[in-house]
Amino acid sequence: MKKSLVIFGAGDIAQLAHYYFSTDSDYEVIAFTVDASHIQESSFCGLPVVAFEEVIQEYPPENNDFFVALSYSKLNAIRKEKFLAAKTKGYKLVSFVSSSATVLNEGKVGENCFIFEDNTIQPFVTIGNNVTLWSGNHIGHHSVIKDHTFIASHVVVSGGVEIGEQCFLGVNATLRDHIKIGDRCVVGAGALLLDDAAPEGVYIGSATERSRVPSTRLRGI
Repeated sequence: MKKSLVIFGAGDIAQLAHYYFSTDSDYEVIAFTVDASHIQESSFCGLPVVAFEEVIQEYPPENNDFFVALSYSKLNAIRKEKFLAAKTKGYKLVSFVSSSATVLNEGKVGENCFIFEDNTIQPFVTIGNNVTLWSGNHIGHHSVIKDHTFIASHVVVSGGVEIGEQCFLGVNATLRDHIKIGDRCVVGAGALLLDDAAPEGVYIGSATERSRVPSTRLRGI
């Protein structure tokens, strides 16, 4: 018999969470919840949407577990806020780890993590609470990812890296081994970090510029 799960959110991330938990976990999603001021429809994905202020009365934590399905908005601060609020209400925050991920760290994954398919998590990695790993990342051995961090797709984290709280790492970012990324850092798409990053740093990769030659003048294409 599947366990009952309530999801915070009613957007794209919540829809993805509903799909993944429904197809690849021991949980049955039974409802969604958002702040009362953000309720636009009474149902989402065919399930009821209830006000977060009243969720305990409708779906008490004694009988239901909880998952916060939000993005990296405001450097993950909103997801962190709702994660802590749900814990204050007494809910057990559960994680989703795809059966198509390679997880070799003996289950050292915190609460409310969202780990998509094709992630490779090597031995001796520690993943904190409320961490999102989108699809296709490499997390090298002995690395530490602290709470409330969001890592987009195809990021390479080499061995022995420490990533602070509330960080964001963009698509195809690369971190060399044994460096430390401070809290609330943003590492943009395609960026390459070779040294430690101080807290609240912003690191932006170089974008490819358009060639002066138009496509119609290229030979062999």
